[in-house]
Amino acid sequence: MEHVKKYVEEHKDRFLEELFELIRIPSISSESEHKDDMLKTAEKWKEFILAAGADKAEVMPTEGNPVVYGEKIIDPKLPTVIVYGHYDVMPVDPIDLWKSKPFEPEVRDGHIWARGADDDKGQAFMHAKAFELMVKTNTLPCNVKFMIEGEEEIGSPSLGKFCEENKELLKGDIILVSDTGMIAKDIPSITTGLRGLAYMEVEVTGPNHDLHSGLFGGAVANPINILTKMIASLQDENNHITIPGFYDDVLVVSDEERAEMGKAPFDVEEYKKAVDVAELLGEKGYSTMERTGIRPALDVNGIWGGYTGEGAKTVIPSKAYAKISMRLVPDQDHKKIAELFQKHFENIAPGCVKVKVQDLHGGYAYVSPTDMIAYKAADKAYTATFNKKPVPVRSGGSIPIISTFEKILGTKSILMGFGLESDAIHSPNENYPLFNFYKGIETIPYFYKYYVEMMAG
Repeated sequence: MEHVKKYVEEHKDRFLEELFELIRIPSISSESEHKDDMLKTAEKWKEFILAAGADKAEVMPTEGNPVVYGEKIIDPKLPTVIVYGHYDVMPVDPIDLWKSKPFEPEVRDGHIWARGADDDKGQAFMHAKAFELMVKTNTLPCNVKFMIEGEEEIGSPSLGKFCEENKELLKGDIILVSDTGMIAKDIPSITTGLRGLAYMEVEVTGPNHDLHSGLFGGAVANPINILTKMIASLQDENNHITIPGFYDDVLVVSDEERAEMGKAPFDVEEYKKAVDVAELLGEKGYSTMERTGIRPALDVNGIWGGYTGEGAKTVIPSKAYAKISMRLVPDQDHKKIAELFQKHFENIAPGCVKVKVQDLHGGYAYVSPTDMIAYKAADKAYTATFNKKPVPVRSGGSIPIISTFEKILGTKSILMGFGLESDAIHSPNENYPLFNFYKGIETIPYFYKYYVEMMAG
């Protein structure tokens, strides 16, 4: 497989510039003003897939943003790998915290700095380039289908229906995904589990308009004060979520599996240093990796209301808002959790305010078996390029559509991530190490090789 390293080395500058073309398009799916950018990014993906050697590629409409589909069928009798990724990215706020412009990618200190550098333009683009490598060197061992969507960051609301309507088109043996991470630069890992998600928005209303805080303070409920108390009550002193019924369906992980998880390399001091905190906080009785891998969590993702401009404005606001996410584990149902949350939040609201709860989006947790052929092929692929056996890990993140793929298409997924904790995905100064970008392109062809060989028996 010396041709792999040779091809990457010869074309690495072009690979990078092509990735930059994708990154420069501000494809923020949650902001309606970027609707045209979504289509522009999809068309660019189509262009790259065709240039890489696909027999065909098209931008297919959905009820939301389009899906880019491409394929190369070399022999219907051979296995088919479906590559999934997403071309949408998170918003960039707060913009003043960025050290460079988020959609003008820069290379500094061996990293690509830009929104989408890792999540998921950088990681998904590795697959386009690995595919190109195999096609151009005549080493592609099986059929490949691409499914690149534009709504992952908002919960993939249109993709389930797209899959239902295109089951025949999307037939395959395994779904290959790079939208997760590794434990460290020199410690490859395969993600064997993802948490589910229930994402809510709450609105608390007090008076029918903003009031003077001197004339009315102490006599009329302040929605912000009320909201913060309600949120604080959602967890107890042990950081255990207090919503009745919340833990009813949580899959209890055995002591044996917890012991295996505990063998994964983890430096708590480095972890704290990376995020600049003096102490860690989480559910009592569980380690940090367990808290993010096998236990659910509840977090406020945003809170606002009243006056937030420069200087002072003494008001009691009419309304206060918060966005709250709950990361879920097997076998929690995100729809049931959303209903439990709404009922509880309405019940704990005092009579002095009105409450409105909205379920924005969600998805189920997913577990990828370690005994399937795809896992074994990924294990061999990482070992071949990193000279080190990968560690199985359960991620605290969510890719809601992964469980939907299995429900609708009947196809399992293998999660071969190359990102790092320090890549600051979803945050200002998102970045992706050049080492990981190129190493991903190098590793993926090995997965194809070993997967096809093992499928053949």
